[in-house]
Amino acid sequence: MATETAVKAAPLTLTPSAAAKVREIMATQDPLPAGLRIGVVGGGCSGFQYSMSFENQAGMMDKVFTFDDLKVFVDATSVMYLNGCTVDYVETLEAAGFKFDNPQVKSTCGCGSSFSV
Repeated sequence: MATETAVKAAPLTLTPSAAAKVREIMATQDPLPAGLRIGVVGGGCSGFQYSMSFENQAGMMDKVFTFDDLKVFVDATSVMYLNGCTVDYVETLEAAGFKFDNPQVKSTCGCGSSFSV
């Protein structure tokens, strides 16, 4: 099991709005998860997709970051694709959801849920 050490210079940023929404959703889970996993997985129209899920503990190859007392687990492979990425939670009249702003992305697909680097 990996040691859970918070690294000061996180490769990604979770805005206070996103952290608050994650904590709100986490509070409805039983049992209460240890934190949020953010990652990049293969698939989608453009090659990669973001993934978010709740996690009970860090994996062996995970990096653990803390945002407002919220633990965020990122696997070693995803770290390089998320470098400089900002995760926000936005609500508009049309939709609400988590938005990834990643400076490494070269192109996205028409549906907006996958990307290429």
